[in-house]
Amino acid sequence: MSEATITSLTNDTVKAVRALHMRKTRDATGQFLAEGLKFIGEALDQGRAPRMLLVGEDARPHPLLDRAKAETRASGGRIVFVTHAILEKISRRDNPQTVLGVFDQAYAPLASLDPTAAGCWIALEQVRDPGNLGTIIRTADAAGCGGVILIDDCVDPYSVEAVRATMGSVFAIQLAKCDQAEFLAWRATWPGPVIGTRLDATHGYRDAPYAAPSLILMGNEQAGLTDALAAACDMTVKIPMRGRADSLNLAIATGVMAYAVTDAL
Repeated sequence: MSEATITSLTNDTVKAVRALHMRKTRDATGQFLAEGLKFIGEALDQGRAPRMLLVGEDARPHPLLDRAKAETRASGGRIVFVTHAILEKISRRDNPQTVLGVFDQAYAPLASLDPTAAGCWIALEQVRDPGNLGTIIRTADAAGCGGVILIDDCVDPYSVEAVRATMGSVFAIQLAKCDQAEFLAWRATWPGPVIGTRLDATHGYRDAPYAAPSLILMGNEQAGLTDALAAACDMTVKIPMRGRADSLNLAIATGVMAYAVTDAL
């Protein structure tokens, strides 16, 4: 355990934390940045203490901050007291949160997932937008889904933008990642229906014969599911477009499906 006060913008610790905005640094360190006391509280509730807790000079006394400091110390993490200017530099925002945390990433091995642990799961293929992915993780948590599986070249769920969009659910939901071949081999063992969305589907999203555990499979924002993963679905459903729009945002469509499935089970 260690504590320090840093005032220099060129300090190596400041540079290292700021570098977590880059995927190559997150991949190399296995760490990510979470901003705000609410996020840190969500992490603590899931037994995830920060590796480093950065506390700004403007941070007000709060029981949750006291808890964060205590659990960081107890886990062998580091507490660093910093200036407002350093928080601005690290967060790349003019109005940064007064408390930041550096955490270890957590991916569950695909083979370790227990399909029967929840009635609904979500798998995503080649999602590109961090806001979409973060919102889907948050929605999966809200709907009571078991986890989110990332297939092939998805955007990093631990990017600062994606983590912000999860509103703390990144600590509550199981994440797994795999390539297409790994997913298809694992899908062959899935004990329930695998459901995709297509505009030419026969079933409407409200009246399909869902059963637990259901796996919702959603594709890329522009192209949708690849042919290989579309063929892996037991059934496809459609969300009707009643206005001029010909499609829904991916995060919205996934949310509609998650609640349609969980409400039906």
